[in-house]
Amino acid sequence: MATLEALLFDVDGTLADTEKDGHRVAFNLAFAEAGLDWDWDEALYGDLLAVTGGKERIKLYLDKYNTTFNKPNAFDDFVKGLHAAKTRFYTELMAEGKIPLRPGVERLINEARDAGLRLAISTTTTPENVTALLESTLGADSISWFEVIAAGDIVPAKKPAPDIYDWALAQMKLRPEQGIAFEDSRNGILSSLAAKLKTIITINGYTAEDDFSGAALVLDQMGEPNQAFKVLAGNAHGKSYLDLELVKKLHSA
Repeated sequence: MATLEALLFDVDGTLADTEKDGHRVAFNLAFAEAGLDWDWDEALYGDLLAVTGGKERIKLYLDKYNTTFNKPNAFDDFVKGLHAAKTRFYTELMAEGKIPLRPGVERLINEARDAGLRLAISTTTTPENVTALLESTLGADSISWFEVIAAGDIVPAKKPAPDIYDWALAQMKLRPEQGIAFEDSRNGILSSLAAKLKTIITINGYTAEDDFSGAALVLDQMGEPNQAFKVLAGNAHGKSYLDLELVKKLHSA
């Protein structure tokens, strides 16, 4: 078995609970700014999470939930403009410190850095969103901790396609068996498994009922020494929180 060399993290829902109180709120602010009467409540946004990518969610909303909207001639530009405004509002929310990292995330990242492991991001969210989250939670220098930021439209096919993970591994000159992925959703694990990466899942409110077949471990959160995780599937080897020792055991299993 290859030695573990790199940890590859999804962002939204994995590093932080950004969907409900971050992206959803930012979308609604962008809609209001554009003079649109659209309002994505928590339930609707959960349905829209069936697809990955913000522009894709706008298109799904209009195709399935708001079919009477008269699409402008330059529709793709219209969608891109709305998404750019949403990104601006999202980064403002991040700068205000509205969204913290999930339990155990900062600790595990620091453990990996101390051990000399390589770090990467593999996400469908925009690079600006990644930077905003990392800088607002881990500090201004934290973006440099990650060797590769695979984000947004850097590959044409988004999750559940494996392309974003394949691209990150190629940039790092790593084989899949040298890394492990951290995800929170069905589309996420379909992507990481298709890239042949072992995968650890931490669910969130939107993904609790997803099918995580093939995961090395499914948890409600990474946990802390004083805040035990709940094991939903897999073997935690007697641990009560996800540390680097457990990650290595799961990788080598």
